[in-house]
Amino acid sequence: MGVRRFSAEYLTDTRRGMWENREALAPLSLGDRERVLDVGCGTGELTRVLAEESPGEVVGADADSDLLAHVAADGRLQADATRLPVRDGAFDLVTCQALLINLPNPVAAVREFSRASSDLVAAIEPDNSEVRVESTVPDEASLAESARQTYIEGVETDVTLGRSAASVFEDAGLVDVRTRRHEHVRTVEPPYSPAELESAQRKATASRLAEQRPTLEAGGMTGSEYDRLRSAWREMGRSAVTQMQDEAYRRRAMIPFYVTVGRVPDATEA
Repeated sequence: MGVRRFSAEYLTDTRRGMWENREALAPLSLGDRERVLDVGCGTGELTRVLAEESPGEVVGADADSDLLAHVAADGRLQADATRLPVRDGAFDLVTCQALLINLPNPVAAVREFSRASSDLVAAIEPDNSEVRVESTVPDEASLAESARQTYIEGVETDVTLGRSAASVFEDAGLVDVRTRRHEHVRTVEPPYSPAELESAQRKATASRLAEQRPTLEAGGMTGSEYDRLRSAWREMGRSAVTQMQDEAYRRRAMIPFYVTVGRVPDATEA
């Protein structure tokens, strides 16, 4: 099982506006950083924030060269999260966002982050079991919750890892581990963006649900249950499209992220 992959459009959309409030990043001490490595940076949403907050050099790393092409940073590095082509202690902060939840062995990745860092390691990871949705379409929240819970059961990596990331850090040998919660709120309201209009159309055709069908079935959903969900999902999507035409559709999703920070032990602590 390899790392799960996502498109540039998906990453940009799902991380839009996430760091308008940066208080949860305080434990990273970004103002004191000299060299920062953002692993699994995708299209560079977090990388840009790190560059804005840190006076030092910020490098974005990702295994996907197409995603790296979107990254504006001091440097770009094509690399696997568990095999970083950098010397020991090359950076004083190594961080990632929504990466560990997509890895089959997150402890191995954090150990590699620790090797590459001379000071801090940080991970910003969601707990997808805690996502909450509010919508002007009556059935959208309950349908999303039902699909989400089954998807979590079927996906091969731990997409709920955020809340327990501290134990991953401790297993990797980091010390002084601490966690802070950050809630990413995504709203859809008039005027709708082209991406939001397209998302509603995808709900009306249940195209993304079809992409997720193998995972839903791995989570225990039968064929007949999927057919019922698909029918209800398409009806929900059509209602969203109709409400958008009247500028009446509103949706609010709350996604909890956990900012976990640990320190690389020095030789006397190792």
